[in-house]
Amino acid sequence: MKKIAIYGKGGIGKSTTAANVSAALSEKGLRVCQIGCDPKNDSTRLLLGHICRRTVLDAVRVKDEVTWDDIVNKGYHDILCVEAGGPEPGVGCAGRGIIVALEKLKSLHVTDDRDVILYDVLGDVVCGGFAVPIREGYATDIYIVSSGELMSLYAANNIAKGIKRFALRGGVRLGGIIGNSRNTPHEKELLEAFAARLNTKLVAFIPRDGIVNEAENNRQTVLQYAPESKQAGVYRAVADYFMTNTELSIPTPMEFEELEELAQQYGGRA
Repeated sequence: MKKIAIYGKGGIGKSTTAANVSAALSEKGLRVCQIGCDPKNDSTRLLLGHICRRTVLDAVRVKDEVTWDDIVNKGYHDILCVEAGGPEPGVGCAGRGIIVALEKLKSLHVTDDRDVILYDVLGDVVCGGFAVPIREGYATDIYIVSSGELMSLYAANNIAKGIKRFALRGGVRLGGIIGNSRNTPHEKELLEAFAARLNTKLVAFIPRDGIVNEAENNRQTVLQYAPESKQAGVYRAVADYFMTNTELSIPTPMEFEELEELAQQYGGRA
């Protein structure tokens, strides 16, 4: 069983990446489960064709005995889709919600028969709850989605710090950086240099393509909406890499001043 987590700054495209990679993995005949660990519960929207209407925390709040059917939805190619959910805005702790949700999934054996489990995790905040997939061994292969924008790199570097902390205690490792292009100057070169500083590599560079927005507006992955497109091929290549990658590492995160200098070196030149 492959246990993969995709982390990244909010809005960087990690959920779009996760859903498209899950779709690609399912097309290979693999049994996939995608678990959204974000209170917005929108990770599985493109796989289901709608926002998930039954999150784990919703079920826990209203039922004493939560069942498999209460929290698991089937999406594209029979992918199991689960959303942890979260508290009402301004009330409670979203990170704590993830802890409760993952414990419930484990007790119900939701992922026991899967070939691939893919966790889609918010990486903006330094919170013990959001670190659970890493800390508790739910995921072993961690990928970070980033662009060449400084704040995206900053979030990715913080995530690498968390991976390093728990990698020294257990089996979790960094699988690489996935570049999701924002068309910033020298973006791919910057991401390659950033990955090298983190003791990993840029494993994919996803170009900016309008077909992604078209697919999302139609509540579909690119794999479903435009299966023959070049962009669909990019996501299939990422899925293949996930299944064959053996070059996992303990990251070496940077200090913020070093990160700023790197961004200026690439982003500030003509």
